[in-house]
Amino acid sequence: MPHFAKIVVLAASAIAALTISATADPVADFYRGRAIQMVIGVSAGGDYDLRARLVARYMSKHIPGNPKIVPQNMLGGGGLVAANWLANVAPRDGSAMLAISSNLPVAQAIGLDGIKFDMRKFHYIGNTTDSPNVINSWHETGVTRIEQVMEKEFVVGATGRSSGSYYYPAALNKFAGTKFKIVTGYPGGAEVNIAMERGEVGGRGSNLWASWKSTRPQWLAENKIHMLVQIGLTRHPELKDVPLMQELVKSDLHRQVMIFISADTAIARPIVTAPDVPAERLAALRRAFDAAMKDPALLKEAEQAQQDISPTAGAAAQKISNTIIGASAEVVAEAKSVLGSK
Repeated sequence: MPHFAKIVVLAASAIAALTISATADPVADFYRGRAIQMVIGVSAGGDYDLRARLVARYMSKHIPGNPKIVPQNMLGGGGLVAANWLANVAPRDGSAMLAISSNLPVAQAIGLDGIKFDMRKFHYIGNTTDSPNVINSWHETGVTRIEQVMEKEFVVGATGRSSGSYYYPAALNKFAGTKFKIVTGYPGGAEVNIAMERGEVGGRGSNLWASWKSTRPQWLAENKIHMLVQIGLTRHPELKDVPLMQELVKSDLHRQVMIFISADTAIARPIVTAPDVPAERLAALRRAFDAAMKDPALLKEAEQAQQDISPTAGAAAQKISNTIIGASAEVVAEAKSVLGSK
């Protein structure tokens, strides 16, 4: 081959190598042909489960390499078992995600038994809604107002002590004088709903307001459930006559405790991944979540299912969680007096 031709071939090869190097995507290379676990810390059929599966269906196409996202329920402790798994067992390479209980930052702050994770080391990918939580009653109980629960015992169903379904009514008992009897151990909200219908409990210790609208709209239309208290920082426009927890207490310290307990409603349905996930993969997962929240097909499906989509980006959700964990010692100590370890 003539000398000039060799130079041309070598130059072309160098340009091709540079082009390949410039266009190669290590994130896409990692995820291509791979499956991501989407673990859900409660039972199937409830709002956590339905939202996680919705995200799984649409997030995949926005991740480089388009990995399959496989939902899987992992029950126990109101989401505690799944969170411990993510911290101590799950791969730390970006191939595992968790639809985590929003209440766990509070649970960590008060030092709840059984916690083997640090929420500050999890990476928030995003959050689908900031809908308030509510405590409700079943119509056959005759209880329609929180004042009635201050006069006589009222039984509510809950998952575990790390769940808002336990510590919302427990805090109201301690600081507002209610008489909730809390029955724990249900795998998820769907099972508490069944218990209400059977008359085993009179209501749920917590559920997302948006969840009631999407999963049981007929109950709302037929007045089969009544909202007794809402858990949030401000009254929701659709719940103007339902008091906030902090409105039911008298001292400033107890109001601060109720606000501390309520702050996680700003990240009501978050998705997180494991500690130590490489930064470029975390960034890709966050971008994919944000894109999925704007995907017309996801928004259409959510609208048809009456699922509220009011998302929070991963970095912002992380700050909210860290702020809860970093609450003042006085507020945490007062909350721990009723919500902490037995």
